[in-house]
Amino acid sequence: MFESCRLNGSSHHTTALIACELRGSTLFDSSWEGCKLTGTSFSRCTLRPMRVLGGQWRSVSLRGADLTRLDLSGLDLREADLADAVLRDVVLRGADLGGATLRQADLAGADLVGARLEGSDLASARLARTRLDLAAAILLAEQAGGIVEA
Repeated sequence: MFESCRLNGSSHHTTALIACELRGSTLFDSSWEGCKLTGTSFSRCTLRPMRVLGGQWRSVSLRGADLTRLDLSGLDLREADLADAVLRDVVLRGADLGGATLRQADLAGADLVGARLEGSDLASARLARTRLDLAAAILLAEQAGGIVEA
């Protein structure tokens, strides 16, 4: 467990933090390139600004985290817990959010073009001004009970 740690300005390249718990830690201005954070939990952490380039963040818990304006393009976030997270104006182009928990997440202004969303429930997420591709729009319509005809 990392409690109240200061990782400000740190650089991580292909680092693995597997099933770690970070509580009240500061990752301000840190850089994460190709890192594996599978099962890691971030609780009450300062996560922005932060630079993320690819990597595997499967099953991470970012519940309630403020990720506003981060670029998380191409990130593997399968099965991640993003419930109640603030993802305003976040870029998630090409990210894999398959099976991610997005209950009550604020995705206003987010870019989800090309993101994989199968198995994610966006029904209660806030999506004002969110950019979606056709596949995501169809998924949302079906989750809302719509019948999509080709």
